[in-house]
Parts: sequence; structure tokens; C-alpha cells
Amino acid sequence: MAIRKGRTIIFDKGINIRSSAAAVGVKEGKGPLAAYFDHIAEDDMMGEATWEKAEIRLQKTALEKALSKASLSAGELDMILAGDLLAQCIASVFSARETGVPFFGQYGACSTMAQELIIGSLLCESGAFSRVAAVTSSHFCSAERQFRMPLEYGGQRTLTAQWTVTGAGAVILEENSSDIRIADAVPGVITDMKVKDTANMGAAMAPAAADTILTYLRDMNAAPSDFDMILTGDLGNVGSELLVELLRREGTDISSVHNDCGKLIFDQSEQDVHSGGSGCGCCASVLSSCIANMLYTGKLSNILFIATGALMSPVSSAQGESIPGIAHLVHIVSEKGCKG
Repeated sequence: MAIRKGRTIIFDKGINIRSSAAAVGVKEGKGPLAAYFDHIAEDDMMGEATWEKAEIRLQKTALEKALSKASLSAGELDMILAGDLLAQCIASVFSARETGVPFFGQYGACSTMAQELIIGSLLCESGAFSRVAAVTSSHFCSAERQFRMPLEYGGQRTLTAQWTVTGAGAVILEENSSDIRIADAVPGVITDMKVKDTANMGAAMAPAAADTILTYLRDMNAAPSDFDMILTGDLGNVGSELLVELLRREGTDISSVHNDCGKLIFDQSEQDVHSGGSGCGCCASVLSSCIANMLYTGKLSNILFIATGALMSPVSSAQGESIPGIAHLVHIVSEKGCKG
């Protein structure tokens, strides 16, 4: 049975990542992680009539690939946890509607994948569920339509703005099924520093990431040097710099082991993404491809994955509200020579 140490949840059972897969769009397929993705779309419409239907196709593809790699059918899942950025999580709903599998819709903005991994691990830990899928997606065009302005307008993007990733990641969680284990986790708390600039989400989310990381290190009496990587997603360039500075002010230096999914997914010297990638499909696709591969091959053995979310909506922003941030942490280890 899982136990609590402060805010940290320590899992007693071996909750493992049995398989994972990522499906991405054209721009992401031209980035530095292309070799790790399981599917790269030939065009961002993916043969569908709307951007939203394209995102549904993307999410279905990621789950199908993850199931295939585990030699499973959808009917062998006990639960699907899925989320996206669209109102009422419609990409996830319509992706899962034909599976016949119990479904819990999830919303944590860009923190959704970590939220799903925590909840999925708790479901497996309880013994009520033995196999859970965590699936998350975003699409540049569907997100822009909902959160900002019509793409046809051609508005100028500020340098602090991030590029919503067209991508989806799927992870199959199961007890004692692989060398990759979710050891413990920290659910985030909402942190609001009253940032209102929707084109600077990194600044809104960085304080939440700092709070969650400090909480975990204090709860577990750990140091940044204990880990191969402290991976955030998706703070981008601006948010990553702020996170490092905020932690330094608290006497903690993560600079030597920190990286961010929003910085990894694009080649920022060649691809015009300003402050990097974002969207809940960003950290989901990076974790489910490149990072999972490095864990399975032993190149990484002990990481902290901290997915951050900007919990705004078009309505709240229009009403002058600030952007609350949240960050959930998942500690993932490989049994192939892990440090902890």
C-alpha cells in the first residue's frame, strides 16, 4: 500500500511502465527527437476534416502504438486516463469512445501526463486495477483556435511565447511488467504569482515547479545530484531560467541536471518557436519516446519528471484573471543500475 511522507506518495508495489509511444506532427518530426517518435504525420490535418479531428487521430495513434508494443489490445486495459487542452477534453473523449474501456477524463493543462501517471499508479497500487493507460495530446492549430486568435489573422508572437506541440503520448502502466518503475510522486498545489500574460506561460508555471521540486527534495531528504535528470515540461526557455533562479534563491542548484521538454523537442536555432514548445502533448511525447528509450537502454536510470500546467481558460483570461500554475512530480527509475 502506498504511504505518504509529507506531500510525497511512496509506492509500495512495483508500478511499471510496460510500454509507451508517441505520435507527432510535421514540425515536431523535423526536430532533434525525430528518430525516437513512433509515428510522424505526413501533414497536420492527418486526413481529417478539422484540426480537432486530427488531434483525435493523433491520440488514437499513440495509444494504438503503445498497445502494439506491449502486445495488448484495448480490451485488455482496465482504465484509460486521457486528457487534452480542448474544452470538455473532446480529443480524449472521442478517441476513447469506441474502446469499450472505462474512462476518466483528465485536465491539468500541460501537467496532464504527470497527473495521469500519479492517478494511474494509485489505481494500480490499490489492487482494483492491474493495467491502466495514460494518454495525453495537444495540437498547435486546435489550441490556437481555442486559446488565442484565428491563425489566419497572422498576429505577431512575442519572444516569451511558446509553440504548442502537435503531439500525443501514451503510457501503459502495469504492476511488475518491466524494468522501468514509478517509485514515488508529488501532487502539485496551485501556485499563483498573478502573472496575466498568456504569451508568457513559463513565468506563470515556474513558481509551481520550484515549489514541487523543493517539496520532494525536503520530503525525501534528497539532493539534485542524486538524479540523472530533473526534467520539467513545459517551461521553455524563459520558464526554465526562472525555475533555476527561484531554486537558487532557496539554496538549491539544479542547473547541472535540469532540462525541459519544451527545449528538447524543437531545434531552436533552426525552427521558429520563440521560447520553445508547450502543450500537454509536448512533455507527453518527449517522455513517451526519447526519455523512455533512454530509461530502457540504461542511458538514464533515475529521473524526476515534473510536468507543469497553466490553469487558465479563454473565459478566465477575458475576465482579467491571473494564470494559476501547477506542477506534478513523478520519480521514475530504471532497475538497470539506478542510483536510488
